[in-house]
Amino acid sequence: MKKGTGLNRLILLSIFGILTLTSGLAQEDLEVITGKWLRYGNARNSLYDHLSGIAYSQLAAREEIISGIKSPEQWQQRQDLIRGKLHECIGTFPEKTPLNAKTMKIITKEGFRVEHVVFESVPGFYVTASLYLPGKVIKKTKAPAIIYCSGHSADGYRSDVYQHVILNLVKKGFIVFAFDPVGQGERLEYFDPQKGKSVVGGPTSEHSYPGAQAFLTGSSQAMYMIWDGIRSVDYLLSRKEVDPSRIGITGRSGGGTQSAFIAAFDDRIYAAAPENYITNYRRLLETIGPQDAEQNLFNIISRGLDHPDFLMVRAPRPALMITTSNDMFSIQGAMETGKQVSQIYQVYGKPENFSRCEDDAPHASTRKNREVMYAFFQKHLGNPGNPADEDVVPLTKEELKVTETGQVSTSLKGETVYSLNLKKALQLETGLKDLSPERMIMSARKLSGYLEPVTSDAPVFTGRILRTGYSIEKYFIKGEGDYMIPYLLFRPQAASGKSMIYLHPQGKSAEAKSGGEIESFVKQGFIVLAPDIAGTGENGPGDLKGDAYFAGASHNLWYAAMLGGRSIAGVQAGDVVRLARMLKKNGYDEVTGFARKGLCTVLLHAATFSGEINSLVLVEPYSSFMAIVSERFYDPFMILSSVPAALVGYDLPYLEAAFAPRRLVITGATDGKGSNTAQDRIDRDLSIVKASYKNSNSEDKLKIIPSGKPDYVSLSVWLSN
Repeated sequence: MKKGTGLNRLILLSIFGILTLTSGLAQEDLEVITGKWLRYGNARNSLYDHLSGIAYSQLAAREEIISGIKSPEQWQQRQDLIRGKLHECIGTFPEKTPLNAKTMKIITKEGFRVEHVVFESVPGFYVTASLYLPGKVIKKTKAPAIIYCSGHSADGYRSDVYQHVILNLVKKGFIVFAFDPVGQGERLEYFDPQKGKSVVGGPTSEHSYPGAQAFLTGSSQAMYMIWDGIRSVDYLLSRKEVDPSRIGITGRSGGGTQSAFIAAFDDRIYAAAPENYITNYRRLLETIGPQDAEQNLFNIISRGLDHPDFLMVRAPRPALMITTSNDMFSIQGAMETGKQVSQIYQVYGKPENFSRCEDDAPHASTRKNREVMYAFFQKHLGNPGNPADEDVVPLTKEELKVTETGQVSTSLKGETVYSLNLKKALQLETGLKDLSPERMIMSARKLSGYLEPVTSDAPVFTGRILRTGYSIEKYFIKGEGDYMIPYLLFRPQAASGKSMIYLHPQGKSAEAKSGGEIESFVKQGFIVLAPDIAGTGENGPGDLKGDAYFAGASHNLWYAAMLGGRSIAGVQAGDVVRLARMLKKNGYDEVTGFARKGLCTVLLHAATFSGEINSLVLVEPYSSFMAIVSERFYDPFMILSSVPAALVGYDLPYLEAAFAPRRLVITGATDGKGSNTAQDRIDRDLSIVKASYKNSNSEDKLKIIPSGKPDYVSLSVWLSN
């Protein structure tokens, strides 16, 4: 034998052994449904499918009601109901305060002049706008006026596309008042002067980022934007040139949203022509899904409303739907809405006051549609003339600049949606202190849309994996809706009778590997159930990203739940309770819940709503919903596990406090940014929990660990005592 041959053989055998072991490990398939059950091949979209299915049922109930309305009296009752429901969706508008309108400068052009204006829709909340006055109006008074709402352009109404429409209307003798929607034009709320742009993204991000925080307080981005529009009407009525009986509104895309919403709330607007927005919720959910925060009203579908109601509530005042056949907003939905809205106009004997125009184009402004719109306003605002679309010369960027720096944030400072919403949140936080734990739990159940699990199908067994000292069994069980919850059941050979539900944001497989976190508890005798609840693992995250997608967090999915009166956290909490009851049914009397990050919120709701979970371990939870609202720059992922309007009735520390005297571990609690930079906020929230455990003489059942990975051996012992 040559020198080194034996050693080489040993090395080769070792390599072979390693490869064999690696191959064996690679063959561990922890998937339960994916690639195995054709029936559940779309499991990754199960959460969105379930949420949209809830909405479809609610919309079908609305359709049945509408089909039974025949008389003018019945339609009047329906309109009264719509008005009430719309105000429920929006909540209370701010009180009207002085506009403090200031004319910043005047631009004179051939045939018209432009007055650049800044007013305050609420104190310190500055709105930049431009009033276009035709030359003939300057010499006489009382002309018709049109409010122009711009779509999702970073430039606001300064976009050449929008300027073209505005200047055509001006040439036809209309006063036009164009204002910057918050988050656009000169009202960017996350403007970085060095970069010269928003740090959170385009207009939809500027709306959705603060809009999610507004939803947590029971408000909405839409409320602020609608209020700006209502105050714009107030400004127009302060001008001697404007005929108060001849006010119209129009706008395209996001401007179509605004013009539809504002006109639905403000009776002083006589004629409305929303463009490239109106469809219906069924077709919206079937196609592109809910859009940015601006376009979503709180629980609107669950309150029995749909897109047609924005126009129905105005009848018989003139309305025009401007649509395109290849729009991203379903043309089929627009056709269905147009047909439904026409019914109320016919019953009122004013069919000529409603119409829908359509051109074969994508999501765009077309000459054909513009000319129909001009003619509509010429007819209904009493300003006859030639509706032909004309070539115009847009104003320069410098001519269109309203503030000195071109941004409110650097010229005037003032309030933002974030700052105004934070003030509201602080008021709500103060009020929570006076509520009883029972009242808060009731609020949490209602606001989260939690449904008590009624029945549970038997689990389906799909396979087993053997490891040293324990086995992994693979199952799935039916969830709240028509979807399955895949889960792994880790069975130790030396079981202690203790059980655990383990929730991880990345799904059941994230810590299922040998040496992983789950194994730490299995070695201590816990039987561990690790599920892919809806939206995670094999059940997520889904294909919907949308225009409110922040680094992997689809706020559009969160909106889908809210529209139907639910929350993602509420749906997931129901499924966690379902799993806990299954463990209890199978003889595991002691159930511990373990969760990480955002799923701590889900587990906390589940444990508070039911008695099946005896102990809780919350790893890196955000300390409260207030923590999210308090941060100008928060972690967008936290929104997915938060509950819209929660702060109206409860917050997380109070649910944790209500868990006393059961065992509770909180380790590495974070602020709204996912860090501990706002330690005062974290300490304030935890103090509520500590006080509750102290008052119930159960301080020994509470363990708060500032940071770091817990010692799972000692933790397991503590949980078992």
